[in-house]
Amino acid sequence: MGKQKKTRKYATMKRMLSLRDERLKEKDRLKSKKKEKKDPSALKEREVPQHPSCLFFQYNTQLGPPYHILVDTNFINFSIKAKLDLVQSMMDCLYAKCIPCITDCVMAEIEKLGQKYRVALRIAKDPRFDRLPCSHKGTYADDCLVQRVTQHKCGHS
Repeated sequence: MGKQKKTRKYATMKRMLSLRDERLKEKDRLKSKKKEKKDPSALKEREVPQHPSCLFFQYNTQLGPPYHILVDTNFINFSIKAKLDLVQSMMDCLYAKCIPCITDCVMAEIEKLGQKYRVALRIAKDPRFDRLPCSHKGTYADDCLVQRVTQHKCGHS
């Protein structure tokens, strides 16, 4: 008698216990969920955050040109990848004079990225860019930008 050939079973998986199996301890077992019937006549309430009126052109005349645009590290990097001149592209997009603003945190972030991002650093040091000083501790750029935007909602830096 020769050796019996075994066929390999593909995509087999170990059998797992169902969470409702009676062999499981009470604490590991899945609790049966009782479905709560919702009253169809009840009004559906949604909480929508109310945006301040200062963020709309209609109510705030200070939002006009020249636009001060906060620039992030990724914004600069993607503009390099797309081979776009940052200031010119901003003006093409918004049809108005644009002043890109860069915070100390974003500048520090680009400097930390090292030699690979030297082109981004050169763009960030462009004299057309406004430098905004940061007074907080640490150099986490995202938090800095969010804090700055929530503080100065009217468009003043």
